[in-house]
Amino acid sequence: MSSPAGIVAISLVCLVTVGIGAFGLRLSRTTSDFYVAGRSVTAGWNASAIGGEYLSAASFLGVAGLVYSLGVDMLWFPVGYTVGYLVLLVLVAAPLRRSGAYTLPDFAEARLESRFVRSLASGLVVGIGWLYLIPQFQGAGLALATVTGASPSLGNLVVALVVVANVVAGGMRSITLVQAVQYWIKLTAIAVPAFVLLAFWARQGGPAPAADLSRTWGQVLGGFGGREHPVYSTYSTILALCFGTMGLPHVLVRFYTNPDGRAARRTTLVVVGLLGVFYLFTPVYGVLGRIYLPTLPAAVRPDSVTLLLPQVVTPGTLGALLSAILAGGAFAAFLSTASGLTISVAGVIDQDLLAPRLHHRGGGDVSRIQTFRLAAIVAVVIPYAASLLTVNTSLADTVGLAFAVAASTFCPLLILGVWWRRLSVVGAAAGLVTGGTLALSATTITVLGRPGVTHSGWLSALLAQPAAWTMPIAFAVTILVSLATPSRIPPGTARTMVRLHAPEDTRSSGAAPS
Repeated sequence: MSSPAGIVAISLVCLVTVGIGAFGLRLSRTTSDFYVAGRSVTAGWNASAIGGEYLSAASFLGVAGLVYSLGVDMLWFPVGYTVGYLVLLVLVAAPLRRSGAYTLPDFAEARLESRFVRSLASGLVVGIGWLYLIPQFQGAGLALATVTGASPSLGNLVVALVVVANVVAGGMRSITLVQAVQYWIKLTAIAVPAFVLLAFWARQGGPAPAADLSRTWGQVLGGFGGREHPVYSTYSTILALCFGTMGLPHVLVRFYTNPDGRAARRTTLVVVGLLGVFYLFTPVYGVLGRIYLPTLPAAVRPDSVTLLLPQVVTPGTLGALLSAILAGGAFAAFLSTASGLTISVAGVIDQDLLAPRLHHRGGGDVSRIQTFRLAAIVAVVIPYAASLLTVNTSLADTVGLAFAVAASTFCPLLILGVWWRRLSVVGAAAGLVTGGTLALSATTITVLGRPGVTHSGWLSALLAQPAAWTMPIAFAVTILVSLATPSRIPPGTARTMVRLHAPEDTRSSGAAPS
């Protein structure tokens, strides 16, 4: 199916993204501009930018696809995505900003005074970032193929090129402008068609004759598409989403762009409101899909239901226009999230891989901004190549696995690092290795769909939603090993804890670690 309106909408979103990024280039001059936008982003502007990068392919297309195919239990996904910011607000938002770090590895090194723990954190940031980037590229391919009939690989390539162009041009300063605008584009694109489709449904007086609103689909704690052990799957998913948010590198780096801890808290409160408004609309498409599209062709993924629905409800020009608006909003989602992830991954690759090697080889005259730009290209190329492979999981499921890995690694490190003085270097390292190994192993098996392992039974449920067991194990290992190695508690712990918890106006400002 080729839609001229869809092509125009996608093209406009890409052009606006590149145009705003080019404007941001004029504002980006220093390393601080490229990494954390000069630490001068206001709470409202930063909240819009966070909403822009956080509302990804899983939010725009994946939630509706899950509700459509697996039932009302999938409404826990938008709930978990939003509640995760409340957890972040209560536990770590302000202390992280006060840490003065640029990236998660920066925080790990500042808190634990260990290059080894920093290296572990760096590897996990890259792994989580790439796992999260893959569905952004795949979602772009899906959206472009659905509304234009083009090859999915073309959509992957378009997002990769636009993201590289923006990140290379202006870094975080540029991306902040882009993402703030894209939140409002996405909200408009998801809300306007939803109101129109609901109006058509109401005018028809109820569900269509072919509607499929079966008891199984609507049963609470009975969803997950008939998978075994739905209660465990539900609670494990909620745990991953609520506690995984604080471990997502592209989320945390945003708090380093606020001028102080108070602004970080205000930002988080506004974000919760912005996310709540957006997620009012995504389930509408899943429910209306069950009414108007009770079955999909064999080759069509449930993630496409949001884009297909308008032309089924109201065929003709209006349906094509609504689909085009949704396609443009979907592309804004892919571009903004992929940009934020690229920034966070590129920052780690630059600081921990490229810059040290260039300096060691006599490349000291190579500027940090140049190495950052090279790192951004590396950060995009590998997940782009991986996105061309076929996987057997939905967009939201893949993103959910990234949350599970984050909850099993950075969540224990951040919570204990911020609130527990007895955290030792060995304990932190053991927790990262244990949680990372268990969660990444479960994720790999699930994504690759190893025959005989991921089809049924408890093993399938434990691998598909691993957070309920990998996160507690990671916490337990971190605590027990720390208690067993009190001699490895960093000597500067008391000073660091004061820095994390004392309000900025009650302590002297010190040089931020870099």
